[in-house]
Amino acid sequence: MTDVNGDVRDDAPAGRELLRVEGVAKSFPGVRALDGVDLSLRAGEVHVLLGENGAGKSTLIKMLSGAHRPDAGRILVAGGPADDPAATTAPDGLHEVRIRSAQDAERLGIATIYQEFNLVPGLTVAENIFLGRQPRTALRLIDRKTMRARAAELLRRVRLDVSPDTPVAELGIARLQMVEIAKALSLRARVLIMDEPTAVLTSEEVETLFAIVRELRDEGVGIIFITHHLEEIGALGDRVTVLRDGRSVAEVPAGTDEDELIRLMVGRDIAEQYPRQRPEAPGAPLLRVRGLTRHGPNGTPVFEDIDFEVRAGEVVGLAGLVGAGRTEVARAVFGVDRYDAGTVEIDGQALAPGDVRAAMRAGLGLVPEDRKGQGLVLDASLQDNLTLARLDRDTRGGLVDRRGQRRAAAEVAGQLKVRMSGLGQHARTLSGGNQQKIVIGKWLLADTRLLILDEPTRGIDVGAKVEIYQLVNELTAAGRAVLMISSDLPEVLGMSDRVLVMAQGRLAGELSADEATQDAVMELAVRPAGASGPRHTNESAMEGSDVR
Repeated sequence: MTDVNGDVRDDAPAGRELLRVEGVAKSFPGVRALDGVDLSLRAGEVHVLLGENGAGKSTLIKMLSGAHRPDAGRILVAGGPADDPAATTAPDGLHEVRIRSAQDAERLGIATIYQEFNLVPGLTVAENIFLGRQPRTALRLIDRKTMRARAAELLRRVRLDVSPDTPVAELGIARLQMVEIAKALSLRARVLIMDEPTAVLTSEEVETLFAIVRELRDEGVGIIFITHHLEEIGALGDRVTVLRDGRSVAEVPAGTDEDELIRLMVGRDIAEQYPRQRPEAPGAPLLRVRGLTRHGPNGTPVFEDIDFEVRAGEVVGLAGLVGAGRTEVARAVFGVDRYDAGTVEIDGQALAPGDVRAAMRAGLGLVPEDRKGQGLVLDASLQDNLTLARLDRDTRGGLVDRRGQRRAAAEVAGQLKVRMSGLGQHARTLSGGNQQKIVIGKWLLADTRLLILDEPTRGIDVGAKVEIYQLVNELTAAGRAVLMISSDLPEVLGMSDRVLVMAQGRLAGELSADEATQDAVMELAVRPAGASGPRHTNESAMEGSDVR
């Protein structure tokens, strides 16, 4: 078999073991990340790695990709002899290896697609795909013609219709994911590790990705697939290894019942996936948005004539297809982006457009969809991140009350059950679920009255999701309110008291909790601009409802 580079690929026979991890352990200061993990991978299979945030999945794949080294245990791979004199050969032909760098992993045929993209925005798609491995002419100059041709073939394989000369900075998140996959394919890897590859993709893009994964599996590639979407396991996987608290607790078939997988992951049964405690009657409006409109650089509306309100004690879901304008509306309401027309009111008082500080003083908080890039200071301590939104309150005469900050941060971190070594730990080192808890905790400490949650559980395991849902219940029970944006439609339906649906930058309609079904939401979400007016369940309350 030949690859896109024209080279012959040495595919392993179907079923042959490609990789084995035996008793691997790893500790960091104050944290036992892995404690005797076992895992094996065969050619031509998709092996799903499942576990809560903080279970050790990221540490394990970073070992396989050369970012971390194990404190104990060993890693064995199929292929040529090990280059380490201290390494040993197993009876079945696997060789113990020391993976000290990404180059070592690449040489051993292991490629990793991380959840956080590893691309250079200022370079083109082709330059990113072959960065450090550019084809050369006889004079050792970069052969750009060949590089573009090979990149074009890889892009066709991942069904990405962009030019190899497109700057990566111009691509959206879903397309960046496909560029990462094309880059991994260019390595001709026998072992491909995919960390939450569907977290940022639409359902159509997920199907495209699954088709690519199945093609690779048929070619004999072994794939380690990490996901928090349990429905993906049966659709794609062959085996599942479950990690919990740094240990491999089970290996089960991909067809294992979801309830059993959840029990293995969290060590307990989760009786209700969406434990919404709905109020008997919502209170007075906390947030009222009227006629909100914003135009793009070319005059085309980003969103137009958006009306809705959120009352004390309720969760209002904002649903819609990708690109409908949900996040853009949320950013405008919070003051991150300016708008051209309309008003935003808190308790009847209008907020100045584009003024985040005014929004915060009025009691608004925003948990953005990009928690790493916009919600956290990654290289700051957990204490500093948790108290960032209340810095004015903790400052007297130009001096910060660090003792008071520490006390408040410790209290909210305990309330949210953040898994950490201490408040001095950097936010970058936490798992995704614990990072999300820190972002939410920041707004709890700021006494936020209305919290905007944009994709609050993206990339978070089922156990952490339920904890966040319970926190939402506590907020609304205390008379606060939540505006929740989510591309996970079951989440919207399960946790919302009302659902607002947006289509093409406009409000398409509002549904009560009883009316809101997947079919009803999708019917509104695909409604073309200019179609018949919004569907209302309560004309007076819905006269300002918003959906994405």
